[in-house]
Amino acid sequence: MTLTTPIRFDQTDPDAIAATEGRLALVLPPDGKLDTAARRVNRLTRGALARLVATDRFAKAKTGQVISLELPGGLAADTLDLLILPRNAAPIEARKAGAALGRLKAGKPLTVMAGNLRAVANLALGIALRDYRFDAHKTGDDVGKAPAETVIRCNAPAEAEAAAAPLLAVAEGAFFTRDLTNEPANVLTTTEFANRLAGMKDIGLEIEVLDEAALDKLGMRTLLSVGQGSDSPSHVVVMQWNGGEKGAAPLALVGKGVVFDTGGISLKPAAGMEDMTMDMGGAGVVAGVMRTLALRKARANVVGLVGLVENMPSGNATRPGDVIRSMKGDTVEVVNTDAEGRLVLCDVMWYAQERFKPSGLIDLATLTGAIIIGLGHEYAGVFSNDDAFCDSFLKAAKAEGEGAWRMPTGGAYNDQIKSRIADIKNSGGRPAGSATAATFLQKFVQEGMPWIHLDIAGMASVKSDTDYAPKGATGWGVAALNRLIADTCEKD
Repeated sequence: MTLTTPIRFDQTDPDAIAATEGRLALVLPPDGKLDTAARRVNRLTRGALARLVATDRFAKAKTGQVISLELPGGLAADTLDLLILPRNAAPIEARKAGAALGRLKAGKPLTVMAGNLRAVANLALGIALRDYRFDAHKTGDDVGKAPAETVIRCNAPAEAEAAAAPLLAVAEGAFFTRDLTNEPANVLTTTEFANRLAGMKDIGLEIEVLDEAALDKLGMRTLLSVGQGSDSPSHVVVMQWNGGEKGAAPLALVGKGVVFDTGGISLKPAAGMEDMTMDMGGAGVVAGVMRTLALRKARANVVGLVGLVENMPSGNATRPGDVIRSMKGDTVEVVNTDAEGRLVLCDVMWYAQERFKPSGLIDLATLTGAIIIGLGHEYAGVFSNDDAFCDSFLKAAKAEGEGAWRMPTGGAYNDQIKSRIADIKNSGGRPAGSATAATFLQKFVQEGMPWIHLDIAGMASVKSDTDYAPKGATGWGVAALNRLIADTCEKD
């Protein structure tokens, strides 16, 4: 697993500034007022800092922007970074500002003079989230090395360290999600995926891996139908974290884990098919959330379930027109084998409800290209049958700076997925493709069960850098779901 940046909090010490190597960052308020550390830097650089603060370049800088000075005279540091940030910056402001430093850090040593910055823990999280690179399949002397340490010097280091600890667990969970999502399919097979999740027993999670024989006995035939054209065996992995009240119903998280999606017999076009290594992104997020909960010892009961399959064409593959019976008992006409994610999810969702009787159910999937057409790469699609539950998630996502937008389900969309020969068909065609997919899943939500479906097709992996991640896997959803659990499931 890609290692997160080691972060150490220490007391502000102006006497240590001159000899600090690597990158040295100063947090400066927009008015340019110099604190004790900044005044020392100004003296060491013979007034260069004060002269820069007096320029239009500084006056026009925006909150969160970094102004860098290379090889500053009077300092041992290679670079002096001036981070423009108010002392009372909001947590998200501080996090984004930290990410700007993390991008510049690029794995090298960094010392931040944060002074009395209030949201210093979020600054640390931003640095950790952005200082990420996936180089597991590259060669070279620097490959696989842990990032160099970040030292944050502030006025109350003990308090900052305590506040940062649960946030840095989010960073580690997000890194786990990113690594899984970035892996090529010849490495992250269904079996390897299951093995990596089983390894989380070491951090206190209870893990079960259900094989094809167990899934067949349970009646998970829609899930098995997706993987039957592949040589890789299908699995369901169950991850339990029981940190809350004994016997209290858990929150259930269910993730789509299609390790590679060719489309099956309904074969995808060749152009862009290499990106389908990320079609297990929903399962990756569930795994990252469960890792975060275990690392921070969350006071909540949560169960994460992921369906791991590979969708391949072969003589054994499911055909368009086949009818499959789900674990629930409903029959599904498979009109498009490339609408496979919902066939995986529906069985695992039903199993989660039958076995665990959860307090609520959230499924995540890179489910439809249609959600990208509708929302781009700015928001995940949110579908729900429960306004209060949905609002709680949207509030958590907003607090964590992770875009999410509610979309409709049910109603007339039911007509689009009616089948002539079975209870339901697995695709309603192009119109409202995300809504009909969600409507299909809703038919596998038991009466009275609060449910949210997150279509993360536009968010799991992107082609350009984001605020918190380089291009590729983002880890979107780990922070928002962790916040939802902290806000709604944990008791004081």
